[in-house]
Amino acid sequence: MKDNSLKGICEDIIFANFFKNHAKSLRNYLYYKYGNEEQAEDVTQEAFIKLWENCANVPLDKAKSFLYTVANNTTLNQIAHQKVVLEYSKKSAPKNTDNQSPEFLLEEDQFKTKLQNAIAKLTEAQRTAFLLHRIDGKKYHEISEILGISVKAVEKRLHGALTELRKEIDNLR
Repeated sequence: MKDNSLKGICEDIIFANFFKNHAKSLRNYLYYKYGNEEQAEDVTQEAFIKLWENCANVPLDKAKSFLYTVANNTTLNQIAHQKVVLEYSKKSAPKNTDNQSPEFLLEEDQFKTKLQNAIAKLTEAQRTAFLLHRIDGKKYHEISEILGISVKAVEKRLHGALTELRKEIDNLR
């Protein structure tokens, strides 16, 4: 029986579907946690390569955990002596500014900058959980699986993140 589960991820169709289902989520997780888009892309590819190379040793039900562990360890090795800084890309969808005043647009841009700075000031744990929940729309139990922590720990991190963001935004007014 174990033989079949080990062969499962090695089959091209199953691996391709696994890649389609998990690549974007893994990439976003790495980007939110470490703040480097190119590094997130590279590490995502490397993690899938390592999964493919070790497919005979990784059962299908453990593949997601293996993938996240490899990706996290690879990234930690790459940035062992660097401070983590979250950078948001300036690429945004074109805005419809026909009915908005220039003052409103300026205030909106200033608020976005202040919000990004406030998010960057969160601890790595709080920022990662917050962005996975608010940007990716992950549920608490999904975040707990990705981060390898309990649901209660996810709740605590999100509560702490929201508390800090409220303080920071109140200070901005």
